[in-house]
Amino acid sequence: MKILVCDPVSSKGVALFRRREDFQVEVLDRRLPEAELVGKVGDVDAMVVRSETKVTRKVIEAALRLKVVGRAGVGVDNVDVDAATQRGIVVMNTPSGNTISTAELSFSMLMALARKIPQAHASMKAGQWDKKSFKGTELHGKSLGVLGMGRIGTEVARRAMAFGMHVIAYDPYLSLSRAKALHVELAERLDEVFGRADFITVHMPLSEETKDMLDAEAFARMKPGVRVINCARGGIVNEEDLIAAIQQGKVAGAALDVYMKEPLAQDSPLRAVPEIIMTPHLGASTAEAQDNVGIEVAEAITDYLVTGTVHNAVNLPNLDAKAYETVKPFLILGGKLGRLVAQISSKRNDRLVITYGGRATELPTDPVTRAVLVGFLQSAGGQDVNQVNVRALANTLGLLVEEVKSNQETDYNEWLHIAAYSGEQRTSAGGTVLGKKHQPRIVRLMGQPVEIVPEGVLLLLNNKDRPGIVGHLGTLMAKHAVNIASMSLHRDSAGGQALTVLNLDTPPTAALLAEVQADPDIRNVRVARL
Repeated sequence: MKILVCDPVSSKGVALFRRREDFQVEVLDRRLPEAELVGKVGDVDAMVVRSETKVTRKVIEAALRLKVVGRAGVGVDNVDVDAATQRGIVVMNTPSGNTISTAELSFSMLMALARKIPQAHASMKAGQWDKKSFKGTELHGKSLGVLGMGRIGTEVARRAMAFGMHVIAYDPYLSLSRAKALHVELAERLDEVFGRADFITVHMPLSEETKDMLDAEAFARMKPGVRVINCARGGIVNEEDLIAAIQQGKVAGAALDVYMKEPLAQDSPLRAVPEIIMTPHLGASTAEAQDNVGIEVAEAITDYLVTGTVHNAVNLPNLDAKAYETVKPFLILGGKLGRLVAQISSKRNDRLVITYGGRATELPTDPVTRAVLVGFLQSAGGQDVNQVNVRALANTLGLLVEEVKSNQETDYNEWLHIAAYSGEQRTSAGGTVLGKKHQPRIVRLMGQPVEIVPEGVLLLLNNKDRPGIVGHLGTLMAKHAVNIASMSLHRDSAGGQALTVLNLDTPPTAALLAEVQADPDIRNVRVARL
């Protein structure tokens, strides 16, 4: 079997491949563009990449023998995962290899900001002896705001506490019990961090929720003289607004390892701001981290090619082909239910109960539970969340996951039910698969019967059961050019309270939502995207 190592990885990982006599290993000495790579992969069984090589659809279609792509790192943005999945090619990553490396870089940036070390170093190299310009600040007794308490954020918090800092953590998905165990103060709102933190460090994925999280409005709410560190993802900190906040004296300094566009342009205005410390995306650039991810990806690919065992797959559960076909409809349904419940529940949940009923009790539950968790926690972990690492993420957040098998009789032969608990508050949804094509349907929402196609945009609301309410909603949708694909209605009694769910072809505008909410008989208006 042929292994093509496309990008520089640890020699220790390459050595693991070469120990096997049945492996033919080729290591490229440069990154190949798509056209050259297409002509290279026809007889390749496995590819190893970092972030440089792009494994596009054309490359995948040309790789007739390709079975697995291994990414020596976390993100798989450079791999067309959908195209690989359609071809039955496993895509693997190495989710834990650079945790310590990135945490240590973040804390190094924190110290460099506090003591102006890079600026003082440049001054000394220029032949100066200027002590007055580089007065710093001590970390001891200061407050560090940690935005995101995953693996890396947790490691940074531990190091900060060792230096006598008070850690204020903001993570909407971190449970109170987990925060207590980590000895950090858990902030309910970002403003609590902004108003008190002397330093703020970002450890969240880039998503719709976190893009431009630190912008002009956020900087305006921060404590004067705050210092900001971002070694997570470019785009979370708005670079233009950061420069303006430094020039206005609101922000004392910043340290960046990641940028909106990489590599950073030579004429980037960030380069001209002396208060900004910059490094060229060095989060995973330590010998230990590179060894870790190189060895991890080599071991995972070898196991898959030799025994069929799947580790760290981002696109397939750990199942053989026959079992996968059986469980696939419930993987889809579980992901949809998890995503729906996540969007309509409290972000800070303590417990998630997943109940299997009827013939679904005979399924291998672990991959389905993982699919539910991927949908439920995607907002917390972003695109890095997958079937392999999602249980660890749930544990990191202090989310207790329970699986229950039920013999309760219902109208359906097989069903799945999800309930999220935040203290005494409960949010739930249930579903089944229908027909020979195993079409997923949501058939229970907040304890009420519904029939919802789990696709696209859902508009959910509670309303008084009054004559004309359906027509009123239809008129509002038409006014704002939003088409209703389907509708589910259920009332508790005539003239009582009703649950209405609309499948919409396009997302409702803010103006439309405002008009819907203005009706005194309508409440709990929510939008979910599936």
